[in-house]
Amino acid sequence: MNNLAQKQNEEIQQSSYAVKDYLKFLIPSLIGILLFIVPIKVDGSITIPIAFLSGQIMSAVSEWIPLAAVTFIVLGAIGSVIAVLAKPTFITKHAFLNNLLNVSKFWMITRVIGAAFAVITFMKIGPSWIISENTGDLLLSGLIPTLFTTFLLAGILLPLLLNFGLLEFAGALCMRIMRPVFKLPGRSSLDCLASWVGDGTIGVLLTAKQYEEGYYTKREAAIIATTFSVVSITFSIVIIQELDLEQYFLPYYFTIVVAGLVAAIIMPRIPPLSRKADTGYEHVELKPEETIPSNISLAKWGVNEALKKASKNDKISSIFKEGFQNVLDMWIGVMPVVMAIGTIGLVIAEYTPVFAILGKPFEPILTWMQVPEAAEAAQTMVVGFADMLLPGILGSGIESELTRFVIACVSVTQLVYLSEMGGLVLGSKIPVNFKDLVLIFILRTIITLPIAVIAAHIIF
Repeated sequence: MNNLAQKQNEEIQQSSYAVKDYLKFLIPSLIGILLFIVPIKVDGSITIPIAFLSGQIMSAVSEWIPLAAVTFIVLGAIGSVIAVLAKPTFITKHAFLNNLLNVSKFWMITRVIGAAFAVITFMKIGPSWIISENTGDLLLSGLIPTLFTTFLLAGILLPLLLNFGLLEFAGALCMRIMRPVFKLPGRSSLDCLASWVGDGTIGVLLTAKQYEEGYYTKREAAIIATTFSVVSITFSIVIIQELDLEQYFLPYYFTIVVAGLVAAIIMPRIPPLSRKADTGYEHVELKPEETIPSNISLAKWGVNEALKKASKNDKISSIFKEGFQNVLDMWIGVMPVVMAIGTIGLVIAEYTPVFAILGKPFEPILTWMQVPEAAEAAQTMVVGFADMLLPGILGSGIESELTRFVIACVSVTQLVYLSEMGGLVLGSKIPVNFKDLVLIFILRTIITLPIAVIAAHIIF
């Protein structure tokens, strides 16, 4: 009787929504899917509309973007110093400004360091090891402009994915797969999809936003950000091109998908991710994932939850306000961290033997696995922690196609790299620290390397 009553209740609830509620769910969600998820082909390359639009904006105003980025990085650092040390009421009593600027002293110092690196690199007045085209300038001229424009569009348009029921609908459809296999809510499937066809940074941003809104626990947010913010199709193509293996793209991509799935199943079940707390973001009530009654279809439940969410969004102004705040949060909160940590990582890779030394333990392993040129390949196993492109750059001179194939696969499946994704995670509210990132990077390397080597020996 209870089940019947519940079923009737759900059916009544679903039928009570007006046509405008259906439109509020469908139109923004479809636009969001088209912009963030549906791949398009432009000049022979696969991308997504938001990345294409970002590239167009960057091309149109490229000469001004570094200055604008440096300005926001500096403003973020100054604002954080004022907020942390002086604690003026106009910041502490304003919810958004307090959350944006009143950070821990560690992150305040990180933002200041990032601002210092940005200024001296932009003005080319610092030491060569900071402003070099392989360190600070690589970030300020290459990565930061991309992040600046991507953050602008993604921040403004993220509400299309978040606020009109799409995540609730996707979550319901994927609930019975994501929870038992990956120990995650169904809605996290969209984070992964957005990363896969778009960019890993978009996945991190989606995850961080939902975590702060109470949809994910600390453990879930950490798992999604470090395991499901996968490398985009576009970037995978860049890696395989850098290593001159374009003709092997299909077996290469099949290999990284298999390796990624294996890592995604194992990582949530072992430390450090398994030890993260099952509590929500501070000062935010955790929204538990609802259990779908067995007598109601996943689609029906998903539509009902989506309409429930969409019907609450009546004010366009509040959507634009949220989008604008998203942009500022990314520009001021994230870019300084990327500049600070990314520059330090690249300096270490370029001017010290640290990564070569750290890579030594992989040399006998690669030799045992019968990977040619093991000594040269060994350091590429760890240098990706600084930047994902570095393994491809260092490995491009290796003669063995088998070895280059292994490097291509592992560099993509490691996921954690400080110059972008790692910096974004550290700069967000997601509860993952530097030590966690190091351990996750090592574990993912250990898990995915054998799969890549086996595939390489089969192909070559």
